[in-house]
Amino acid sequence: MSTNKHLAAQRWRRTALAVALGMSFTGTALAQSRSAGTIFGNADAGSQITIKSQDTGLTRTITVGSSGRYQASELPLGTYTVSVVRDGSVASSRENVQVGVGGTEVDFTAQNLSAVTVSANALPAIDVSSVDTSVSLSSTVLNQVPVARDVTQAAILAPSVLPADSRYGNSVSFGGSAASENAYFINGYPVTNSLTNIGATTLPFDAIASEEVITGGYSARYGRSTGGVINVVTKSGTNEWKLGGLVTWEPESLRASRKDIYRPIGPGYKTDGTLYRDYSSYVSNPFTYGLYAGGPLIKDRLFIYATAEFEKDNRASNGIESANPATAYSRDAYKQPRWLTKIDWNINDSNILEFTGISDKTERTNSLYSYNFTDRTHGTDKVGGYRYKDGGETYIGKYTSYLTDNLTLSAQYGRQNVIHYSAPFGYDPSQVYVQDNRVGIPADQVINGNQPYYNLNDPDAYDKTNGYRVDLEWHLGDHDLSGGIDVANAESRAGTTVSGPGYGWFYAHTDGGDIPNSGGLTTAPNSDYVFKQIYTNGGTFKVKQKAYYIQDRWQVSDRWLVSIGLRNDSFKNYNSDGIEYVSQNNQWAPRLGASWDVNGDSSLKIYANAGRYFLALPNNVAVRGASGSTFTTEYFTYTGVDPATGAPTGTAPLGNGPYSSNNEFGQAPDPRTVAAANLKSHYQDEFIVGMQQALGERWNWGARLQYRDLKSAIDDICDNRPVLEYMAAHNIAVDPNYNYSPDCRLFNPGENNTLLIDIPDAAGSTDLVPIPFTKENTGMYLKRRYIGLDLFLEHPFDGKWFGRVDYTLSHNFGNAEGQLDSDIGQQDVSQTVLFDHKELMAYGGGNLPNDRRHVLKAYGYFQYTPEWRFGGTLIARTGRPKSCLGYNPDGSDFFYNYLDYGRYYHYCDGKPVPRGSVGRLPTDVQLSLNAAYLPRWAPGLQIQLDVFNVLDKQVAQNVEERGELGGQGVVASNRYQVISYDAPRSFRLTARYDFSL
Repeated sequence: MSTNKHLAAQRWRRTALAVALGMSFTGTALAQSRSAGTIFGNADAGSQITIKSQDTGLTRTITVGSSGRYQASELPLGTYTVSVVRDGSVASSRENVQVGVGGTEVDFTAQNLSAVTVSANALPAIDVSSVDTSVSLSSTVLNQVPVARDVTQAAILAPSVLPADSRYGNSVSFGGSAASENAYFINGYPVTNSLTNIGATTLPFDAIASEEVITGGYSARYGRSTGGVINVVTKSGTNEWKLGGLVTWEPESLRASRKDIYRPIGPGYKTDGTLYRDYSSYVSNPFTYGLYAGGPLIKDRLFIYATAEFEKDNRASNGIESANPATAYSRDAYKQPRWLTKIDWNINDSNILEFTGISDKTERTNSLYSYNFTDRTHGTDKVGGYRYKDGGETYIGKYTSYLTDNLTLSAQYGRQNVIHYSAPFGYDPSQVYVQDNRVGIPADQVINGNQPYYNLNDPDAYDKTNGYRVDLEWHLGDHDLSGGIDVANAESRAGTTVSGPGYGWFYAHTDGGDIPNSGGLTTAPNSDYVFKQIYTNGGTFKVKQKAYYIQDRWQVSDRWLVSIGLRNDSFKNYNSDGIEYVSQNNQWAPRLGASWDVNGDSSLKIYANAGRYFLALPNNVAVRGASGSTFTTEYFTYTGVDPATGAPTGTAPLGNGPYSSNNEFGQAPDPRTVAAANLKSHYQDEFIVGMQQALGERWNWGARLQYRDLKSAIDDICDNRPVLEYMAAHNIAVDPNYNYSPDCRLFNPGENNTLLIDIPDAAGSTDLVPIPFTKENTGMYLKRRYIGLDLFLEHPFDGKWFGRVDYTLSHNFGNAEGQLDSDIGQQDVSQTVLFDHKELMAYGGGNLPNDRRHVLKAYGYFQYTPEWRFGGTLIARTGRPKSCLGYNPDGSDFFYNYLDYGRYYHYCDGKPVPRGSVGRLPTDVQLSLNAAYLPRWAPGLQIQLDVFNVLDKQVAQNVEERGELGGQGVVASNRYQVISYDAPRSFRLTARYDFSL
């Protein structure tokens, strides 16, 4: 082949940044949730490429095709030597080639053959073949910068990733999406929480080889996410036996004081800055120890890597000031044993078999004691508590076959079984639960009962998943074709019921005489009342998901790559009777991308992609929406309180018996009436344009503009006015015994929906009638948009230091966060309060909860001497926008009697308050630093000190946004009261020892 042809053959560049001597990296990578990589490049047609793993000896030999291009896909991650063989001898080699998730380019064109052996750090630094974006966090980075030993928290280092509302636990938001819209993978198998889609299975932190944080634009090979993807690839054994262990400790004695929470001060507040929660008694001392071993069971053929990690913690805290003092002090003992085993069998150089086993469990013993809020002392006799067991095992098998030089088959199957067990201590079913919700009363007047438990969870709750995928990749000239099938099934058992006799008593006060959430009931102004509440639901539910895809990565010319893909998803949801209540088929998700190697030398790339992404409903939607549930309240006046039980005496009913705002009286809904006919899935369109450029040999920088538009969402509507309009238009008489409290049904907000309804006609017909719920008669629209500009500057590790800085300027706006509602921390995925009726959406457009206008992130480490290393992270972000929710001042008698939700409307003090228009919380700046000592006198030993939140900036993460209580204009005593602060400054001590045999 001539030199000109060699130059023309410089194409299909898809490289993750390789660094010398196996040091790990961060940067862009092919954004696919898989556990294998690719080596590709150019060489003379007819020559042979030998690819040999320096870790396991696995060897592949490929003959270069007539186009001058070669590709070896589905390679285990690790370090390789790549050689070109001509006339039986090695013409040139590249050593220490790092293969991560995605691809690495190794060219053997004429101008690159001046040396027989070339170090891998001579490879291009810019991946001109990638049309998508991600950040790869290697095990080196995760251990050498100060970051929590947690997969989700580590993902916050990536651009456009933010912590979600603290009420959703350990979760994140990608690009303005809700915390339930992300997908998590371990070695290519989905491990996202199947009940709620919030969070995922974890694993021993030291088992991570690489964590890919995919922030947008992945190919048709993967789907089921409208947020982001976190893909963990685990370590594997090699031909060298390696062993080690570590201990970590975060002592409470070195932790800064936690910030107390006080009630607000200002005009209209009754509490005037009194203490709400005292954190002086909070204690936490997490301690972790772990061991690992990895090596060959049979050299070059069979390998094992095994690790175990045990974390324990003893925590103590007191409750809020209005908590029941009989049980207000809590002690929790945590045990979290985790293990992972990975077995790799290179049957021969053409067939590979992998097995991964993971155990992730948490055992928690909760003990409750009395607490004296006056002198801040607690009792010593245990009066209540729980024992919890959560977690289980995951098993994954994968087979890879290199059928020919250009044809690769991979097949994977996995299963997961997770339990959720809870058992109360000393539970007495004869006692009734009592809660006093009156604000500002003296502590000695607070009414208490003898039942410490309200809701009891199903003790046999569990989550199960299973799934498989088969992928075929075919390298054909200038095309790399792939296609396959992807199946994922989930089953969950869940439910709750009220303790004791099946109901609880709640005391409350009204200033104006109106009673919130009662269907329009009133009583005497400035008086107390009590209500009885019943809540029970549950069952076993399933979701089945299947997808087919095809993808073509076409090298149009030596500088242009076009990626074209199409995915077809189907989702089916089943209720507790095993009956399908939602079926969504033939959801076509096109993906289109392009990359331009501007200079032809991988020094500057401009890229773009566009795609559509679908998301299924999780199992928890069926818990209330598709199964029988009871959620009622019955209101009373009362004349006294039983001193022994706390139950009211002398009760007189307010209203006509139990009231349910959503008509939940225990009846199981007809599956055909649960959701709108032809319900569309939750889906989003995304568009990205970007560039990356190498600045010499030591720096890279880039920019990305991302636009996301939520086109369709699923939520529930609890408004029966369209039904009554239909009946009036068709002269259908209403059954006089009809309860106007509406049922809630799944629909697409802002779309024309048709729902099957058993209309309450006087003739008593039981036929289901298709009723139009149009955009006009529901008064709904849907809007969630995100636009973000990401800039980054990176200095790859050069043997001395590594650093990366990201800045994001973004805007997240609309009238819905997505599947969740962070305004009130609601965790009913796709069943939020937002779209229950149109009045709740009035003035609901504006800055969404995940809107952080400016975010700056920086992290890196510096190898000062062979014995000393220093690292740091800095994350600074604009505060969260604030809203004020209150009572709706307008509406008809019908609205007040049957739809009024109380203080959940975008009104405060009788005036409209658009979403996110009441300022922002303070800017949050978190600086963390570390130092590591690697003594020469003890090779393999490392002692590290991490200091988190060095400046001890404890900024409010979220506040109470329900700003009225007791009537219009009545300021809630907890308006804008802080819900949670950042964690205080803390220290983590780590001792690690690694050695090889």
